[in-house]
Amino acid sequence: MRMYDLIEKKKSGKELSTEEIRFMIEGFTDGSIPDYQMSAMTMAICFQGMNERETVDLTLAMRDSGDVLDLSKISGIKVDKHSTGGVGDKTSLALTPIVAALGVPVAKMSGRGLGHTGGTIDKLECFPGFTTGISEETFLKNVNEIGIAIAGQTANLAPADKKLYALRDVTATVDQMSLIASSIMSKKLASGSDAIVLDVKTGNGAFMKKYEDSVALAKAMVSIGTMAGKKTAAVITDMDQPLGLAVGNSLEVIEAIETLRGRGPEDFKQVVFALGGLMLQFAGRAANQEEAMQLMQSVIDDGSALEKFAEFIRAQGGDASYVYDTSLFPKAAYCMEIKAKDSGFVHRILAEEVGIACMTLGGGRETKESEIDLSVGILLHKKNGDSVKDGETLAVIYGNDKEKMDLAAGKVFHAYEISQEKAEKLPVVREYIFS
Repeated sequence: MRMYDLIEKKKSGKELSTEEIRFMIEGFTDGSIPDYQMSAMTMAICFQGMNERETVDLTLAMRDSGDVLDLSKISGIKVDKHSTGGVGDKTSLALTPIVAALGVPVAKMSGRGLGHTGGTIDKLECFPGFTTGISEETFLKNVNEIGIAIAGQTANLAPADKKLYALRDVTATVDQMSLIASSIMSKKLASGSDAIVLDVKTGNGAFMKKYEDSVALAKAMVSIGTMAGKKTAAVITDMDQPLGLAVGNSLEVIEAIETLRGRGPEDFKQVVFALGGLMLQFAGRAANQEEAMQLMQSVIDDGSALEKFAEFIRAQGGDASYVYDTSLFPKAAYCMEIKAKDSGFVHRILAEEVGIACMTLGGGRETKESEIDLSVGILLHKKNGDSVKDGETLAVIYGNDKEKMDLAAGKVFHAYEISQEKAEKLPVVREYIFS
């Protein structure tokens, strides 16, 4: 078997067999197939596409290129959650303690953020002492004893995907549906959970900006998970404005804690409950979404979700006193109000611009080597559909560098679109996708 022949076959629009896909991924991972040949193949896939069976075979080959976690020592049905990422997306911080407080074990592998804000691990490191560098033994022990553990992705988790993504990133072959879906799902399947719930964002601040593309990606990933023997479902959620009110690491952590106290923004709570409802149903804890939502509200009302979050932070070395006193989190030196120059209604907030503004402040990474400032960020005072008066505060910027704050302020101001008529408000939870 030769890679040259496989490139020619795909270039001609023909299907690759399971064995051919395995040969290709194994050879690329061990270095026997060079980058230039894999680049030619990914370009051929961009032009000719892959069918459902090919996409599943590609995903499984990448999953099997490294470690596949064995979570059999954890009792109960393990349900994983993945988000395609957005601005102000701190969902895991509130979601995991809620479902864990209801007896659903959460064994999650997370990464650091590259882009607008930090990833889940960066946000958790707002708690002094917190570490995701825990042993497999501690990881399994924590899940069994307290219901949650979040660890950093190991270097050998789907290494073929890491190598392939780096190549796609520099050869303009990122935006192909089968390649995107297999990249995400190879890591999820290697993480070892019994069921997977996917949060697929759509809109200006999402990776998939067109609604139909978000639905297509969700359907592709649900199909992969189902064909791989995992219960899988997806929720399409809105990212035409930031999620919640906080954008920036410590600000987002505080907002997640406020949500666990029952005081969080309604749109954020709706996304948490939509995803959590599916997780509880997959785990056999709830019969339907309505029952699941009642259960989730009960652990917020009685304080057990907040207690579970503190227990989780403590178990991984973090200072849990911050959970009960959020004034302890680091604060930026300066703040700046962004004021409206017209009266009317917020038509939309360009989420991507707000995200870039946060990165400008130092709240995100432009490169993997960038240092994140956990204290900076943006708090939105007005969201879509809200009435605005001339001179009223739209948002507040928190920063440690006045020059960077001036740049960020311009981005946030221009992110707000004010109209004279109130537009129809789209729901934040747009659609559920099942197999």
